[in-house]
Amino acid sequence: MATEHKDLEVSQLENVAVDEKNVGIDLKTGHLPGKNAEEAARILEAAGGGIEYTLADNKRILRKIDLFVCVPMCLTYLLQQLDKSSLSYAAVFDLQTDTHLVGTQYAWLTSVVYCAQLVCQPLSSYALIAFPVKYWVAFNMAGWAIVTACTSAAKNFTGLVICRLLLGMFEATILPSFIFITQMWWTRREQSYRTIAVQVANSGAVFIGPLLSYGVGHINKGILPYQAIFLFLGCLCLAAVPYVLWSLPNSPTDARFLKTDQDRLIAIERLRENNTGIKSNKWQWSHVKEVFLDPKSYMWAGMYFCTACPSGGIGAFGGLITKGFGFDTFTTILMQMPTGAIGILTLLIGIYFTNRFKTRWLVILCIVLPPIAGAVALTQVGRNEPGVLIGCYYVIWLYGGIQPLLYTWANSNAGGTTKRVVTFAFMFAFQCTGNIVGPQVYLTKEAPYYHTGLYVDIGCWSVLCLLIITMRFYLSYLNRKQEAKRVAMGLPADLKDMSIMSHEEADAYKQELTAMLAQKGMTEAQLFENAFDDLTDKQNPMFMYIL
Repeated sequence: MATEHKDLEVSQLENVAVDEKNVGIDLKTGHLPGKNAEEAARILEAAGGGIEYTLADNKRILRKIDLFVCVPMCLTYLLQQLDKSSLSYAAVFDLQTDTHLVGTQYAWLTSVVYCAQLVCQPLSSYALIAFPVKYWVAFNMAGWAIVTACTSAAKNFTGLVICRLLLGMFEATILPSFIFITQMWWTRREQSYRTIAVQVANSGAVFIGPLLSYGVGHINKGILPYQAIFLFLGCLCLAAVPYVLWSLPNSPTDARFLKTDQDRLIAIERLRENNTGIKSNKWQWSHVKEVFLDPKSYMWAGMYFCTACPSGGIGAFGGLITKGFGFDTFTTILMQMPTGAIGILTLLIGIYFTNRFKTRWLVILCIVLPPIAGAVALTQVGRNEPGVLIGCYYVIWLYGGIQPLLYTWANSNAGGTTKRVVTFAFMFAFQCTGNIVGPQVYLTKEAPYYHTGLYVDIGCWSVLCLLIITMRFYLSYLNRKQEAKRVAMGLPADLKDMSIMSHEEADAYKQELTAMLAQKGMTEAQLFENAFDDLTDKQNPMFMYIL
C-alpha cells in the first residue's frame, strides 16, 4: 500500500518481527512447507498481515524487477521469434527448391510447429505449477536452440518436419510461462507495459531477422544460404541460455536480486491490488471446472483463433507474397524489415491509448480495422503497381498489435492460479489451431496472389470485431454482478480498479477509499484481505473486470 510521502518513516516495515520457527517460513530461501501453503499470504502473515512502503521503495523494487525479470523475458522472446521465423527467411533463399518440397509441404512445415505446441502445451501448463519456472524456461530454450541449429542438416521434407516438430515441442512453454511470470511480478497496471515490452522484442525480431538473414545469406562456401541461416540463429539463441538461467528468478520469495526480507515483502505487497494471488502449488480441479463453465473462456478462445489464423498464414507466406510483387531475393528480405517497425509502433500507440482511456476493447477494435482494409486492397490491386502493393502489405502488418493487447486484456480478467493456467491453456489450444489452419489456406497453386488465404484472413478479422464487442458488454454485466455480491456482504459496491491506475491516481483514490471505509468501520486491509488467496475471479467479490 504505497503512500504519497517519499520520506515516510515506515516503522511497520522496518520493525517486522518474523518468528520463523512458529510460522515455518524461511525468508532467506522462500521455502514454505505444505503443498497447500500460499507463499505470498504466509510471508505477509508473518509480517503482520500487511506492510507500508513509499513510492520511492516501489520504484526501487520495480526497477530491479524490470532489470532481472523483464529484460531476460524480452531477450528470450526475441530469440524465440528469430528461430521460429527462420523458415520464412530460408524460404526466400529457395529452401523449397534445395530441399525438393512440393505441394503443401512448405505450409505443413509451419503448421506442424503448432501441432506440436497444441499437444505439448497442456503438459507445459502443468509444469508451471510443478517445476521452478526459470529452470523450465532455460531447459526449453536450450532445446529449441539446438533443434534450430540442427535444422541446417535437414535436406528433405522428412528431416525438416522432424526438426520443426521438435521446435514446436520446446517452444510450447514460453508464452504461457511468460504470462505466468508477468502475473506473478507486476500489478495489472504494470502488466500491460511489460507484456508490450516483450511483444516489442518480438517485433524487434521481425526487424532484426531479415537484416541478419541478408548478411548470412551471402555465405556461399561449403553450405547453402538456408543452412547458414538455421545454424547461425540456433547458435545465437544457445549462447543466451546461461544469462537467462542466471537472471530469471522463480518467484518473489526466492529472487536473488531482492537481497533483504523487506524487499521481498514489498515485492509481494505490491500485488495485493491485483486480487489474483501470487502462486499456489496446489492444482485445484474446481478451478478447471469453472474454466469450462465460463462463457469468457469460449469468447477468448474464439478471439485467439481469429487472431492466430491470419498471423500464421502471413507469417509463413509474407516473404513469398512480397517476392511476388516483382522483387529479387535480397530486396525481398530487406522489404520485411519495416514490418517489425510497424509492429512496434502499433504496440506503443495501442498501449498509450489503453492506459490513457483505461479501456482495452475499443483500442483493439480500432487496430483490427486497418488490416481488413489492407487485405481487401491487396486482392484488388494489379501486379503492375508494386508501390501500392507493398503499401497495402505493410498496412496488413498492423495486425501485429492485436495479439499482445489481447493477451493483456485476457490475462487481466482471470483470478486463481489453476484457473489462470488452464484458461490460457484453453485459449492457447485455439491459438495453435489458428496457426495450423492459417498456412494451409495459402494455396501454392494461387501463388503469388494467394487470394483464398487473404479472404480467410478478412473473415477472421471480421468475426474478431464481433467477439470484441460482445466481450465488452459481457464484462460490464459481470461487473454489475460483482457489485451486487459486495452489497450483499455489506461491502462498498462502487469500487474503482486501482490496478489500472497510475501510481498518483491510485494514491489519490486510496485516500478517498480510506475515508469512505472509515465511515463503515472498515480498513483497506480488511477490504482486500482475500487478495492473496487462491480464489478465482468469480469467487472473489473484490475482483473487477477490465473492459
